[in-house]
Amino acid sequence: MNMPSLILAILVTGLSFSAAHAQDDNADQLPETKFAYVGSWSGLTLFRNFEQPFWSENIEEASDGRVTAQVTTFDQMGMASGDVFRQLQHGVFDIGSTVADYVVSDAPALAGLDMPTIAPDVATAEQVVDAFEPVLADIMQERFDAHLLAAVPYPPQVVFCNTEISGLSDLEGKKVRAAGGSETSFLEAIGAQSITMEFSEVPGGLQRGVIDCAVSGSLSGYSSGWYEVADYLYSLPIGGWDYVITAMNGDAWNALDDDFQTWLQNEITENYADEVWTAAVEQTTQGINCLTGQGECELGDPGDMTLVEPTEEDIERAHEVLVDQVLPEWADGVDSKWVERWNDTIGEQVGLQAEE
Repeated sequence: MNMPSLILAILVTGLSFSAAHAQDDNADQLPETKFAYVGSWSGLTLFRNFEQPFWSENIEEASDGRVTAQVTTFDQMGMASGDVFRQLQHGVFDIGSTVADYVVSDAPALAGLDMPTIAPDVATAEQVVDAFEPVLADIMQERFDAHLLAAVPYPPQVVFCNTEISGLSDLEGKKVRAAGGSETSFLEAIGAQSITMEFSEVPGGLQRGVIDCAVSGSLSGYSSGWYEVADYLYSLPIGGWDYVITAMNGDAWNALDDDFQTWLQNEITENYADEVWTAAVEQTTQGINCLTGQGECELGDPGDMTLVEPTEEDIERAHEVLVDQVLPEWADGVDSKWVERWNDTIGEQVGLQAEE
């Protein structure tokens, strides 16, 4: 089915409410509703293990069958990853998820969520997201007329290379695929050539030598077979956590009564977002294990990539690049109100202040 046909199908089966209104949290008080949901990459574990089960099964079970969803993904629709929130804004579907970095060209303030190396572990990453959540909600409302529902992580965004590297300095002069946003700024600041390339095109790009390296989550790279075309895995989280944002069309959200909004948000938080955050620690470990063959891989046959861990010198240089170049460049490119709010939220959490 081509993209116009898929969009038509989603529109036809989109949001529909009965005249009933939910009076409390009981499932039998929820109105009969069918959402159209467009998720993130269909082949990755975030969608397969969390998004799809939640939207295909959980909400139906939790509502005694009164709330259901038609589920697809942007890549299954043939949609560009950066178009998800544009289409959401136009009401093509009700709820959508995509990586924040994919849409920073439309909303540059979003790049402030995922600064390179700013969150070295899951606990810090979650604190960063929690602190920035009110700002993120306002960005989504102002730019896409969308209501924020969740922001969850992929595993840390590390570097896959098909040429030998031993540390951060070896990326200088290399052609490196980046998702966008502050990741691009970081790579250019260390002397790498940042290349824009869709996630699905990376294996071919590495194999043909179009790019030397690519940044992505360790588990995402394993699920997509990047270990078959890349030999070196550099574990410094250059790309942050590649947070995936889930949002609802503003008109669709406002059409829900208060009780329905509360029920839906609670379900998403408790049975989707919290589950992803809980799994993030294990997924991070599994990604490294499965790519390198070091440690137990529970997901299949492991690769044999060479693991390159950052030195103290690498970590110090990365921090200097973040503070001296990446953060100021972001601050110069957005409205001062977002800089102030970043300083009051993420900045307070991590002990940094952005200056224009």
